[in-house]
Amino acid sequence: MIPPDIRKITTPTEAARARSFAAHLTASLGAPDIGRARFLTALTAQLRKSLGQGGAELTLTVRQSAPDKPVRVQAAVQPATPSPGQASPWRLALSCPGPLTQDPPCPAHPDATATASAEALLAADEETAAVLQKLDESEKLLQLHREELHQTNQGVLALHAELDAAALTQQELLDAERAARGEAEKARRLLTFLANASAVVTASLDHRDIVRRLPDLLVPEYASQVDVWLFDEDEETAGNDLHSAAAVAAARTDRPQHAGPHPGDLPGIDDRPPSALSPDRPLLCIPLTVRRSLGVLTLTAPGDRFDADTSVMLLELARRVAIALDNALRYEQHRDTAEELQRAQLTDLPSADGLHLAARYLPATRGLNIGGDWYDAFFQPDGSLLTVIGDVTGHGLRAAVIMGQLRTALRAYAIDETSPARILTRLHRMLCHQQPNLYATATIARFRPDDPQVTWAAAGHPPAVVRAPGGAVRVLDDRPGVMLGVPIPFEYEDRTTEIEPGSTLVLYTDGLVERRAQGIDAGIELLARTLAALDEPDLEDLDASAESLLKPLVHESERDDDVCVLLCRTAPLRSP
Repeated sequence: MIPPDIRKITTPTEAARARSFAAHLTASLGAPDIGRARFLTALTAQLRKSLGQGGAELTLTVRQSAPDKPVRVQAAVQPATPSPGQASPWRLALSCPGPLTQDPPCPAHPDATATASAEALLAADEETAAVLQKLDESEKLLQLHREELHQTNQGVLALHAELDAAALTQQELLDAERAARGEAEKARRLLTFLANASAVVTASLDHRDIVRRLPDLLVPEYASQVDVWLFDEDEETAGNDLHSAAAVAAARTDRPQHAGPHPGDLPGIDDRPPSALSPDRPLLCIPLTVRRSLGVLTLTAPGDRFDADTSVMLLELARRVAIALDNALRYEQHRDTAEELQRAQLTDLPSADGLHLAARYLPATRGLNIGGDWYDAFFQPDGSLLTVIGDVTGHGLRAAVIMGQLRTALRAYAIDETSPARILTRLHRMLCHQQPNLYATATIARFRPDDPQVTWAAAGHPPAVVRAPGGAVRVLDDRPGVMLGVPIPFEYEDRTTEIEPGSTLVLYTDGLVERRAQGIDAGIELLARTLAALDEPDLEDLDASAESLLKPLVHESERDDDVCVLLCRTAPLRSP
């Protein structure tokens, strides 16, 4: 602990001496140049300020709390005339590394020589030079740091630019991948729809049903409205006033047409002005053409325009719809022709004393399965009445033609032959000779006036069923002969069955009783139960009884095969 240095400062000289003493003191204690310069500068400023206030008292105190602690130099300036509100002296401290000695610099006295003042001035210049040197070094170091910071900033900016470019490239790749996935998903969705829609339109052989299904398929995703214009081959412009100009142009040019407020620029499609029937939304009119022009499919856009990829899919769908319509129309024409031929060859039933006849023919409704079943009834020269039921294998026009040939041949053979078995035998030989790859089944039953017995013969045909007047039903299930046309020699045999007056004999084809899932036996049992359930009064009207017999056995909606039924009812005994 060194005693404090206290001195009065009333003149600039005293202030300079005090400053010089403080400089020597801090220098001897090894104070850092920058900190020392700041300390001295602040002290000088305060002394100068105090001189303007009439002087001051400067106290310099040197302390060291412990030998290993830094030395603390503290300056306290107490103005002779304190400013208002200034209660305590001005203080400033400086930490010096030391060491602290017991011989501090001697304080300057008034009688000091000019040499001492010069030395103090030179010491001040040295201090200033040291400070400036430190400042230069700091400036150089600062400049170096600035350059390093600039280079770092440039590197960071370049890195950011590279990162931004990489992020942009990655985003572009992600966008491209997303777009590619979107396109692939869109293509997959369009192809899936095309496959499903094709399966729907090709599943039906009814052209009206195909047309009815199109709106359900296309609305609302691919069209807001669907119109199908079908026309005859020789009248392609029929009903033009009911259709748009684009549809008429499509029918005449056989090219797809787009009519809208703006060009569609769709591949393979001609652009036309907007249609008066749809001025706000575009129309896409696609001709339905296979071998010939069947009509025009007109679609109203679901939004402002038709998408290019969707329009390609719609063109392909229209092509498949045209194929389905052409198949359906050809099938319907073939079926109608076969049905007309079939019905034309079904005879009117004759009237006979003591015997009532009723027949029903129902064509197949599913597939081209018509043309093979027939029934017949006619008188022989001896007055006998022959009733016939038959079924030709195969379907369509060829089956109908063969059926007509068999019917004609049977009638011809029946002129010379009275036996049902011999008639079947001759039919069998004829079919084996003329149609070796075609087969048929048949049952012939012969009724003679006033004879309770019925003579019959069967060639591979389902057994006849007889209902007695009391409701008892029996199946004539004697083993039938082989099918007509089977390539083996065969002689059929006559069988005789006694039928009571008022009994009903039912001849039928397999379409009445055979079902794919159940077989024929279950159908014959159902036929027997249905026949037994008929009331006697109902049997008086044989046509109504035929309808009652068909209802539980034949589905009204769909039939896989023709159905023929021939009812033969003998007159009941009259009460005396």
